[in-house]
Amino acid sequence: MRKALRWLLALAVFIGTLSTAAAATAAQSGPTDIKDQLLAIPGMSLIQEKPYPGYRYFVLNYTQPIDHRHPDRGTFQQRITVLHKDTSRPTVFYTSGYNVSTTPSRREPTQIVDGNQVSLEYRFFTPSRPDPADWSKLDIWQAASDQHRVFEALKPVYGGHWIATGGSKGGMTATYYERFYPHDMDGVVAYVAPNDVVNDEDSAYDRFFTTVGTKECRDRLNAVQREALVRRQPLEKRYAQYAAGKGYTFGTIGGLDKAYEAVVLDYVWGFWQYSLLKDCTTVPADAAKASDEEIWNSVDTISGFSAYTDQGLESYTPYYYQAGTQLGSPTIHFPYIEKKLIRYGYQPPRNFVPRSIPMRFQPYAMRDVDTWVRRHAAHTLFVYGQNDPWGSERFRLGAGARDSYVFTAPGMNHGANVAGLVPDQKALATARILQWAGVSSADVARARPLARFDAGLDVRDAEREPALRP
Repeated sequence: MRKALRWLLALAVFIGTLSTAAAATAAQSGPTDIKDQLLAIPGMSLIQEKPYPGYRYFVLNYTQPIDHRHPDRGTFQQRITVLHKDTSRPTVFYTSGYNVSTTPSRREPTQIVDGNQVSLEYRFFTPSRPDPADWSKLDIWQAASDQHRVFEALKPVYGGHWIATGGSKGGMTATYYERFYPHDMDGVVAYVAPNDVVNDEDSAYDRFFTTVGTKECRDRLNAVQREALVRRQPLEKRYAQYAAGKGYTFGTIGGLDKAYEAVVLDYVWGFWQYSLLKDCTTVPADAAKASDEEIWNSVDTISGFSAYTDQGLESYTPYYYQAGTQLGSPTIHFPYIEKKLIRYGYQPPRNFVPRSIPMRFQPYAMRDVDTWVRRHAAHTLFVYGQNDPWGSERFRLGAGARDSYVFTAPGMNHGANVAGLVPDQKALATARILQWAGVSSADVARARPLARFDAGLDVRDAEREPALRP
């Protein structure tokens, strides 16, 4: 009996040894190169690999369901990029909320944690658009579900801590992702993210424009904006010539006159969104005595006369669709401009989306997110710029929030970041990001970015979009 028992134990050990050896052999036979590991993911395909010192950089397509509630009803290809450092490093999940850049770049949290970066193109921004496009499937839950599937696909490769991030609409996107999939990320860093909870109540923006910067700068900007409307006739004649020369048309917005006024009314907002107080010296000091050329150039530089042409709007149709269905959009007033000079006022997103695309606003969408953030936000950092109009309606934390912060960078615009915070807040924010990324306690205590600044890789300024797009 004892001999039989010893024999059975020996046999079990032998079989176990064989199983372990077989598993080790199988593991060794699996892909080891990061490109092979990525391409082994079902639905992942390579578009291009681009070299960058110290990294591997991949532009990829990933097969996504058009409707995550009904994944059997068709798929589309969504672009992602992977800036690969090392599978042992933390990973930052970035989206701008718009197109994805296919040029290697590193967001601020990626530099702070010295990690990998996965960047995702927002659904319905071309080429990541289903064909035919069912616009009812463009909403914040479907987009969050895109991120969730990408995370689940890549987590076996990048097994460390993950942090979601984005600026402006990307900061909104990171927040919505956390709201719908709160167990995916270890932290969220949302930059300059607007939070338009009640779409019809926008007085916070009007208050902002009465106090931002200095009175001298505000007066300069207001005067140029007004003068562009006073000189509407000659400047619209120039606009028509400009559009004809470029082949621009105005079918979506409904005519050149509407487009002209929309560009002019964006002028003051656009300045504060992308410029600093010191840049006021570039604005004509005496608008009434400035030439038509000076007025045109100032408005074109800040607002961009191509913004509301059909060609300028086309790339941003997904944004305006979302602004008119879920995100909301600001409406501001111009008390320093006579009513007779303003024909249309701030136009709604409906005017910027082709009429063939139906739209209906859902007022509950932002209320739901806002309530969730106040009650449940955890490991979340919101960063705003003092002089950024989009921060007038922002995310705020309630009693239920844990290890979460809202900081404002003094004097900064829509490019506000952790580096621009006052020293105490900068140190705290950096330490929390490092903590959420799971790095060593010594690195957390030092509260400094782990990677050196790389001028060719690190993004420092606000990503430029036409005014009134976050």
